Amino acid sequence: MVDIAAVVFSHLSGLRITNVLATGLTVRVYADPGSVGARCPDCSTVSRRVHSRYERRLLDTPVAGRETVLHLRVRRFFCTMGDCLRRIFAEQIDGVTVRHGRFSTLARNGMEAVALALGGRAGARLAGRLGPHVGRMTLLRLVRALPEPPVPALTVLGVDDFAWRRGHTYGTVLVDMVSRRVVDVLDVRSADSLAAWLVEHPGVEVICRDRAGCYAEGATRGAPTAVQVADRWHLLHNLSDAVRRAVGHHRRCLMSPTEQQPAAEPTAVSQPRPQGLRVQRTRTRHADVHALRDQGVGVYTIARRLGLDPKTVRRYSAAATPEDLLGSNGTVRDSILDAFKPYLRQRIAEGVTGTNQLLTEISGRGYQGAERTLRRWLISVRGRDTPAPVPPAPPPTRDITGWIMRPIDKLTEEHRAELERLCGLCPDLAAIRDLARGFTDLVRTRGGDRLTAWVEQAEHSTITEIRSFAKGLRPDWDAVRAGLTTGWNSGAVEGSVNRIKTLKRQMYGRANPDLLRRRVLLAD
Repeated sequence: MVDIAAVVFSHLSGLRITNVLATGLTVRVYADPGSVGARCPDCSTVSRRVHSRYERRLLDTPVAGRETVLHLRVRRFFCTMGDCLRRIFAEQIDGVTVRHGRFSTLARNGMEAVALALGGRAGARLAGRLGPHVGRMTLLRLVRALPEPPVPALTVLGVDDFAWRRGHTYGTVLVDMVSRRVVDVLDVRSADSLAAWLVEHPGVEVICRDRAGCYAEGATRGAPTAVQVADRWHLLHNLSDAVRRAVGHHRRCLMSPTEQQPAAEPTAVSQPRPQGLRVQRTRTRHADVHALRDQGVGVYTIARRLGLDPKTVRRYSAAATPEDLLGSNGTVRDSILDAFKPYLRQRIAEGVTGTNQLLTEISGRGYQGAERTLRRWLISVRGRDTPAPVPPAPPPTRDITGWIMRPIDKLTEEHRAELERLCGLCPDLAAIRDLARGFTDLVRTRGGDRLTAWVEQAEHSTITEIRSFAKGLRPDWDAVRAGLTTGWNSGAVEGSVNRIKTLKRQMYGRANPDLLRRRVLLAD
């Protein structure tokens, strides 16, 4: 016959079970220790001199959906070692009890797993369904009591930042790129903290990072012999931003003459268009940055004085003139009204010009913009002697950028044909396409040996945005070249950052750094 108690309570094999009672929704297990002696926790001497006995109650894992309570008849012993400071001690059952613990070891391990996976409130709700009824603070105390794992010996390290409080304070996550596990979390994002960590943990040979200046400086100071690898995704992302800005500056070339020329009264006298606030601010900042750079002031000091980000200061320092930052043409932005302009022109040609009526009609067709946007456009087209023809609206800047950055074999025939037509209308757009595809080919084929030729070609091009992107690769040349040559990338680090974001949202943004740190380091 099968011994049910031995099967159900196999983790209690070190005890002598005397009785099992079911009272309501609780199963009570009465047991005595099976050993004749106990080991002193200070001097490790085995003692058999019993001082007294008492009953200890522990919550255990549930049985058949019922709460389980262990009633242990434990003993206190005299320590027989004469020079031991502990005279009396209580025995502990291996695998069942710990000092001052109110849960069995098996139940505690289960609650620790729940707390690491779900946190406080959500973990308490789940534990109430599956295991002992515990409060959220009990689960958080269990997480905080867990020891942090030691940092293993690393050869390839991934580094990236994450937000403690977005826009205000940032930390640093460090990932073992071989095992793809987080090995440490730093409270701040700085070159000093990364350099100090690398000095304390020597042996790192490769460091995968984004192109943040503080991490480049910290890696150089902390591990000068390590190879720094710039992440390829970040390189493509930076290039995509440059292509999007360049396409926006040249999108005016893709518009028909009726779209390019705003309506104006014949008697109106054309006045020179004043410079906008953005242009004035850019020129002022460029002058201030270069004036301080000429005085020998450092990047971070300039950023602190002018209230700018260090990356912005470097971008302004790299631009010889303000025009390199502004671009040669004004940016034509996509409008939420573009898809409805053909219908609006048709209705205007039919004599319907009321703003409210047209707003009602296009709202029924899916327009979700404001009435003010429609009214401004109607003002620009009213008063023309003849109705303007209905030209095809140019594709959105985002779509054109996607067609350029995407591999050719992943474009449809329609998109390939449309991109070729647009490049025929604007030679600059064709140059943007060729330069962008040249760099994406370097990324996808690990063509780091061809990087010099591409940068020289881009720096001599007429596209300001691509030229600035190419010049920005120079200060981080070795890391960029390694990123386009080696097989390492920061994918595992980005995944860890996304997991940190998930944990923060799960804890409603109120996770203290020590608690979030343990959940990141200890979670499966």
